[in-house]
Amino acid sequence: MSATLATALAAGTPAALVTVSEALGSTPRAAGTAMLVMPDRVAGTVGGGTYEWAGIARARELLAAGEAEATLRRPLGPETGQCCGGHVTLAIRRADAATLAALRASEAESAARAPLVMIYGAGHVGRALALALDPLPVRPRIIDDRPEEIARVSGTRVARVVGSASAAAEAAPPGAAHVVVTHSHALDSLICASLLEANTFAYLGLIGSSTKRATFLSAFRAMGLDEAALARLVCPIGGTRVRDKRPAVIAALVAAELIAAFAP
Repeated sequence: MSATLATALAAGTPAALVTVSEALGSTPRAAGTAMLVMPDRVAGTVGGGTYEWAGIARARELLAAGEAEATLRRPLGPETGQCCGGHVTLAIRRADAATLAALRASEAESAARAPLVMIYGAGHVGRALALALDPLPVRPRIIDDRPEEIARVSGTRVARVVGSASAAAEAAPPGAAHVVVTHSHALDSLICASLLEANTFAYLGLIGSSTKRATFLSAFRAMGLDEAALARLVCPIGGTRVRDKRPAVIAALVAAELIAAFAP
């Protein structure tokens, strides 16, 4: 959102920051959620529905009238055509350079707090997963020793690393999530063994079938790895109910598993 505001300010386009300052009861978004409103477009969302439309309309009135700030309070009940049952207060402020600085600081803080997801392998599934994670509240990092495959990775927020996947796994910080989708079963095994031995991950997913899972678990048991750690290995990734093996579908299913793994 800060990039959008920076562009607007540079072009002399007026903008207003609309923030949920209070959210009571059942509401679409929590306090602190914000959107940027300009005369001809909107960036972000505070939850949609009639209260968002009202917020957009009031923000544009503020811009047209030259006002500095306004407050809008909306019950989310039958009288507004919504049945959430809560109550939302929107703080509307004309955006300026100070607003931009505050937004940039907030975005940097959020990015630093976002959990790390390490994707091992930049093949079809790895690239699809990186793209699926790009807009989500995580820090995707994809590792592969093949520069030509890393070059094909899309996503504006994805960290791309050309190097050893096994070395990256050994150096991974505690609490990260790991998705192992390399081109080599031997490399998959090496990465998983290292992560299982440390057993400090938030999620460890391995692409493959139930047969691959059984084969790997047998080898890991022979290595003396802890059963509690082995029980945490997710394989197949994305669950077994959906049998669609297209990379984008697998990526969507794994993204959902990752969000669930990081949920408080």
